[in-house]
Amino acid sequence: MSEQIKILIVEDEMIIGANISLQLTELGYEVTGIIPRGEEALKHIENNPPDILLLDINLKGNLDGIETAENMQKNHNIPIIYLTANTDDAHFNRAKKTHPYGFISKPYKKLDLQRTIELALTQIALKNEEDGVLHNTESLVLIDSIFVRHNNSMVKVDINDILYIEAERNYCRIYSKNKEYLLVMTLKDMDEKLPRKHFLRVHRSYIISISKISEIAKSHIVIGKKAIPISKSLKDELLNRLQTI
Repeated sequence: MSEQIKILIVEDEMIIGANISLQLTELGYEVTGIIPRGEEALKHIENNPPDILLLDINLKGNLDGIETAENMQKNHNIPIIYLTANTDDAHFNRAKKTHPYGFISKPYKKLDLQRTIELALTQIALKNEEDGVLHNTESLVLIDSIFVRHNNSMVKVDINDILYIEAERNYCRIYSKNKEYLLVMTLKDMDEKLPRKHFLRVHRSYIISISKISEIAKSHIVIGKKAIPISKSLKDELLNRLQTI
């Protein structure tokens, strides 16, 4: 199924935190909490780790934002985006050592949030490129999921929920258990990036999830209620793959 990207806000000015939360929700992201202290954020992350951490550098309390990030990174690898009103060189150089995915300066705009988060997702894909990751501004293919643009935000589609993918000229449409997603990507590019142990291109216009096949006929296969044509040259490969599952 598709999942909203989960974002935790660590901000000690609650009005600012609430405003950020509202804007992120409008952009289609799930806010897992608004937490004013670094120590509390670390406890929250242990039980409910987010996909992205929005972290104010100048937190009040025992830990500032950078110290919170350093402690978090001992056990977790969560992308950090720092929030800051005014960062001097000393704070900036400390922050750099935690390898943040971006900085958002206060006062900020909704567009700043949207672009910085999408750039962070792109950087995640870049870091995973050696594992067969595709990156562009519309979709990110990771090992176990695909991030696709949907309603002005990026949502996560679990690879295990994909039934099949159909070509539409220079686009391709993902059919999952519950939804459809149109990607700005050719079927050829998608085929090169998907994990081959789960998927097979059976026709010039279709990639299928092998485990989702419910029927094999002479010239087509059935997934759900959809009859999908299969090329003669690829039928033997499909049968061989089915024997190894």
